[in-house]
Amino acid sequence: MSKVFSKADQRFMCEALALAELGRGQTRPNPVVGALLVRGGRVLARGYHRRAGLPHAEIEALSRKGVRTQGATLYVTLEPCCHQGRTGPCTEAILRAGIRRVVVGCCDENPLVSGRGVLHLRRAGIRVDVGCLDDECRKQNRAFFLWVRAHRPWVTLKVATTLDGFIGSGEVRPRDLSARFVTGQAARAHAHLLRSQHDAVLVGVGTVLADNPRLTVRLPGSAGLSPLRVVLDGHLHTPPSARLIRQLGTPRLLIIGAQPREEASDASARLGRERALRRAGAEILLLPADRAGRVPIRSLLRALAERGVQSLLVEGGSRVHGAFISAALVDSVAFFVAPSLAGAGRPIAEGQGLDWRTPLRLRRFEVSAVGEDVLLQADVLGPKLRRRN
Repeated sequence: MSKVFSKADQRFMCEALALAELGRGQTRPNPVVGALLVRGGRVLARGYHRRAGLPHAEIEALSRKGVRTQGATLYVTLEPCCHQGRTGPCTEAILRAGIRRVVVGCCDENPLVSGRGVLHLRRAGIRVDVGCLDDECRKQNRAFFLWVRAHRPWVTLKVATTLDGFIGSGEVRPRDLSARFVTGQAARAHAHLLRSQHDAVLVGVGTVLADNPRLTVRLPGSAGLSPLRVVLDGHLHTPPSARLIRQLGTPRLLIIGAQPREEASDASARLGRERALRRAGAEILLLPADRAGRVPIRSLLRALAERGVQSLLVEGGSRVHGAFISAALVDSVAFFVAPSLAGAGRPIAEGQGLDWRTPLRLRRFEVSAVGEDVLLQADVLGPKLRRRN
């Protein structure tokens, strides 16, 4: 029988979830975690994990000066760690503090923890209740869980589209700059918020050539929140003068290309392009190509995961969208739909595609108005949940 949590338990856990979000984008490779110390229905202290290497949320709450921890209840969104990492085990600090009860949002899927933290506390005589707002807590760290479990980042496909499914005019470089924008200003600002919530943002070289984007976060108070910027560019055609290479205060641009074959006819020219990009300040990562000479999406995700990237926002264009969908490596979508009809242009996705009998199916739709546009967000059903037609 599952544990039934009181309204007070849920209220305190909800506040802990909000605290955890304050660390979003700063804690990698650790998860985001929030904690509250409570006695008699009153919050004694709050804490959240601010950055990797700094105290965990539990320690920050327990270490508040002047707070008497003996006999209090600790609410924490994620199972306390029980191993020695860059910081000490949180379970030991909880035991020393004399905590009476620990309410855990969800267990940690990290193999180093994975139920051991809860077991350690229970064996020491502390009451531990697990699963308060379990779904919300799991969703908050789903990218981290996928990263430790499958060794790849959580992939969100972000699209700005007309109602009839076009993301651009199809021109390589539109003369009218306004033609680059499908959606309104409010939607574009929300897209910057999405960037700030992901570890990395990726576009294809076609988007770089057409739009010359910066891929930075440009919101009030967003200094230092720009994610790793990645360009998928198999043959290294990104111009060294591209704006995203020379953005100050951001991580160095990462260009992922395909390793050239020894018999490639343009080997010399390609080497020259690679050297020019490195001199301009870009980092080049070459991965083994598939038979078609393209970078396999799974290899790309594995390489990003090795760099600690847990969440990836894929912003386009059509061929990149199509490649991720064809590989069935999309975990969620964020579609900004403009109230307009174009009749022609660049479609949302191009490429090999999936069998129409077994497409990626979506669930948990959230629909919201963003200015004059509509934002559709949903998760992709996992392999075991996908229905057959």
